[in-house]
Amino acid sequence: MPGLGTIINVAAIIVGGLAGLLFGKRLPERVQETLNAACGVATMFLGIAGAMGKMLTIPGEDLASGGSLMVVLSLALGGFLGALLDLDGRMVRLGAWLKQKTGNENDSGFIGGFVTASLTVCIGAMAVVGAIQDGLYGDHSTLVTKAILDFVIILVMSASLGKGCLFSFIPVGVFQGTFTLLSRLLAPIMTAAASANLSLVGSILIFCVGLNLIFGAKIKTANLLPSLIFAVAWALVL
Repeated sequence: MPGLGTIINVAAIIVGGLAGLLFGKRLPERVQETLNAACGVATMFLGIAGAMGKMLTIPGEDLASGGSLMVVLSLALGGFLGALLDLDGRMVRLGAWLKQKTGNENDSGFIGGFVTASLTVCIGAMAVVGAIQDGLYGDHSTLVTKAILDFVIILVMSASLGKGCLFSFIPVGVFQGTFTLLSRLLAPIMTAAASANLSLVGSILIFCVGLNLIFGAKIKTANLLPSLIFAVAWALVL
């Protein structure tokens, strides 16, 4: 059944979010702060590992790096387009709308938790490639693996950042569901090189999310989302 992988992923986020909220209510504030820092550090290193895994190679006896120009141009062009479209502002406004509709007006951390969690579980090659595999072949394996990871991530985030994290299931469902529906059109575009570029730039954006978790909202990561499009386009053009 096409779309089952996304359904499993959405369910995992909801269960993880609810478990995190129940768990978090019983924790002292100092423990929640430590969990938040731990989540930020883990997210940063996930991003570093993903990026370095794509940029660094060992062609002979020496360590070589690649993809620097692609990364710089993709982030610059993507950031320019994202800022023009005000994607970060749109994410914040969606979070504010959800905050009102779900009766959480008094929850000061709702929007931040929603934006941070949504970016963490939406960005990355697993979401795109897994959704396309789901639509084309009914292969849910990649999204099931992602669902397990997202369950743990959202559980910890919800325990430290609050209710907003739970509602990250909405952008995940829309994002992955769209790729599943359009899988036949997108399959020729997602070559091995395009997937590698997507994974590299996506990992850098994940690092930015972790950076914001630890040091506050220093980078408007949502404005950098178009960088993923430019990374894929780079592989197709070159």
